[in-house]
Amino acid sequence: MNLQRIFTKFKKAVDTIQLRSKVSYSQSGEDIIVDYFFESIGISKPTYADIGANQPVKGNNTYLFYLKGSRGVCIEPDISLISTLKQKRPGDLILNLGISTSVSAEANFYFFDGIYSAWNTFSKEDADQKMKESGLAYRQTKVKLETVENIINQYQLGHINFISLDVEGWDLPILQSIDFSRIRPEMICVETITFSLHNTMQKNADIINYMLTQGYKVYADTNLNTLFCRNDIFNRS
Repeated sequence: MNLQRIFTKFKKAVDTIQLRSKVSYSQSGEDIIVDYFFESIGISKPTYADIGANQPVKGNNTYLFYLKGSRGVCIEPDISLISTLKQKRPGDLILNLGISTSVSAEANFYFFDGIYSAWNTFSKEDADQKMKESGLAYRQTKVKLETVENIINQYQLGHINFISLDVEGWDLPILQSIDFSRIRPEMICVETITFSLHNTMQKNADIINYMLTQGYKVYADTNLNTLFCRNDIFNRS
């Protein structure tokens, strides 16, 4: 190895350290963007509510913060994923629940096996669409429901800094059920792309437009997800 190659490798290593390169656990680097946001406003360990947590590490928007010492609640309706969540995230509150838009005892939950568990949903329309396009059958069961506000109050969670929401076709109704005059996280990450196996995915403008009416602005977008921050923070950043 000549001196030029040694110098080049050394320089890359120094640049990596200086740029504080980070590993992302999210699907499209959302956690890195969120981490930058909270560091910029002086919150080193944001609390979080991971609604539709699914896997505890890979493809998860809150695991990076868990590693940094943050703690929060992971809400997952698929009972088969709960033991892994508890094993990998022992410091978090893990709840086997679905989020309801109103006080309700339970609802039908439609779930796909194995690696397709990310398609799990409370929306029969969404499940039928996935089955039609993929040819994969789903199963259904009853899952206990609770509202976001009741969970925060029941478990005395206090102020939540960050909400990650991914509930496959039910995102907008859940957002509409949250009283944003009482629950005002600094940042919210929502899946805003519609499902398709045929490259016909479209942005859900209804979600974006609704959040704009609730005192939030688009902070970033990764195509798959849109990240919203509160107007008062956006205007001073």
